[in-house]
Amino acid sequence: MSVPDVKLAAARGLRLRERLRAYYELVRLHRPIGIFLLMWPALWALWIAGDGQPPWAVVVIFVLGVVLMRSAGCAINDYADRDFDGHVRRTMARPLAAGIIRPGEALGVFVVLCLLAFALVLMLNWQTVALSFVAVGLAAIYPFMKRFTHLPQVFLGAAFGWAVPMAFMAINGSIPGFAWLIFIAAVVWALIYDTQYAMVDREDDLKIGIKSTAILFGQQDRLVVGLLQVLMLALLVGVGLGAGLGFAYYASLAVAAGLALYQQWLIIGREPERCFHAFLNNNYYGMVVFAGVAINYLTLKQQIHSPGWPGL
Repeated sequence: MSVPDVKLAAARGLRLRERLRAYYELVRLHRPIGIFLLMWPALWALWIAGDGQPPWAVVVIFVLGVVLMRSAGCAINDYADRDFDGHVRRTMARPLAAGIIRPGEALGVFVVLCLLAFALVLMLNWQTVALSFVAVGLAAIYPFMKRFTHLPQVFLGAAFGWAVPMAFMAINGSIPGFAWLIFIAAVVWALIYDTQYAMVDREDDLKIGIKSTAILFGQQDRLVVGLLQVLMLALLVGVGLGAGLGFAYYASLAVAAGLALYQQWLIIGREPERCFHAFLNNNYYGMVVFAGVAINYLTLKQQIHSPGWPGL
């Protein structure tokens, strides 16, 4: 191979790496917080539906599905916001806004990732497959809602929380009443953390005409977030009562309440960096609640197998 050919091959290799890096950033794999916020309610539901022992095949399918659907959501979100992201300091460097990726490519990524997620769902029962169409619909319409309503976070919460009824349907073939409390808690949680997230961009969003709960709540944002945090804890207490969960779970809710107070402290001055930190802190909130659920069932299992347990 001649020197010019070597240089051409090297240039093509560099362009390919840059292209792959752009796709990687398009679906935000370098910022996995969205994966965690989508994953935690799914894991809460899987563990409760499976009485602490969900089938591992189902768990793997849901975890992979979470990664794929969150990535698909990022692609369609950037497509929807392609004319706005360039005017927002935090998003102007995104691949689509920067012109590195074309709009059609982002749509193609969305479709491919949805098809891969659907292929995973086909391994589950037909009822869960039917519910998956709702999940795709919610993921597709959410990014466009900020043009029409100040409550796009409700649609985000529904999209992120829809894994909850799917998890119960996949494991039990039915959805008990208290499972919908988990779903509603997931919607309320999205209102909390995405309002904190929107507080970061409030000034830019006002300039370009994007709607959000941060704009809707105005100077009452901290109060409304606090009320939503109380409501979420009440819903999670209802989940514990409905599912018959024990001390470990309620102890985790006490820790979660402490995290909610910490988030209130972070957003007290509405400083963008601290509001973003409050948003990120919600990962620990979801993790703590899951730990309470998992420890609850682990403790119960140990009690059942301990000497002197009734019936043994």
